[in-house]
Amino acid sequence: MTHSSQTTTQSSTKGDAITMPYTYFRGEFVPSAQAQISVQTHAFNYGTGCFEGIRAYVSRSKQKTFILHLLPHLRRFVDSCKILGIGLNIGPEELAKRVVELARRNQNGGDFYIRPLAYKSHTRVGIYYPDQTDDFVVFSVPFGNYLEVERGIRVMVSSFTRIEDNMVPARSKCTGMYINSFLAKAEAARHGYDEAIFLDRSGHVCEGSAENIFIVRDGKLHTPGVSSDILEGVTRQSVIELAGKELGIECVERPLDRSELYIADEVFLCGTGAQISPVVEVDGRKVGPGVPGKLTQQLQTLYFGIVRGDNVAYRAWLTEVPPA
Repeated sequence: MTHSSQTTTQSSTKGDAITMPYTYFRGEFVPSAQAQISVQTHAFNYGTGCFEGIRAYVSRSKQKTFILHLLPHLRRFVDSCKILGIGLNIGPEELAKRVVELARRNQNGGDFYIRPLAYKSHTRVGIYYPDQTDDFVVFSVPFGNYLEVERGIRVMVSSFTRIEDNMVPARSKCTGMYINSFLAKAEAARHGYDEAIFLDRSGHVCEGSAENIFIVRDGKLHTPGVSSDILEGVTRQSVIELAGKELGIECVERPLDRSELYIADEVFLCGTGAQISPVVEVDGRKVGPGVPGKLTQQLQTLYFGIVRGDNVAYRAWLTEVPPA
């Protein structure tokens, strides 16, 4: 099975150093080059920001652009702001209007990634000040595959432990928290792997550096529960829904042992960026026969059909972007 038709050719597959024309910055849509902050900004110095990652997909006809799961992402974004104590002062529905307008201005016939970001914007040096000096920005970048979705990826269990809720809540997407992910991902890359898998302090499997994880054993899906220091993934929930509703596959949310990764029939990662990425090797051990598994491929086919508007039964997952 191939998904080559599902990823529009972009000038960059990961959004590296690519600027789309407009950014929503301090209440206005401005040319992206004008969206600048001071080097003294609190969030830049101390990691006091939170963000969301949202994908926009073009239809196969290239005539329409769809934003996937817009409101669920923005609801999680508002929750992240609450956890961090950022005064957003705007609800998900109003945020959605700004995101859609930015997408309308920036759509270019290809897939792209949208990032709302709220942050502590004052410029005084110091860990904490009680005043509410917060800003909000939305930018977008061209985006293709973050991880390999066809051949599958090789992963390693990281030597870095996943942060826990009473340290920095993993269910929030706080910017400073991602140093944990960066260290794990960089370690994996140095060892020649595509991605890292976190364990928690008790030694149970958590997630990838920026993805939720599922395994297939005995015909069932298994994944860590939301109290296992994982991000409450929007794509994760979509996978659970599709597996049950469309394939009749039960999903069990429970602690996973590291060794279960070695004996699983299938393993895959999922997320807004990762989409559904098969894992074909863990710590030098093949997963199954070392190729993407049948259930993973079935879920991919369903997912990629939905995000491009082919499956009308799931059109409610999509927000259509008005013509530019």
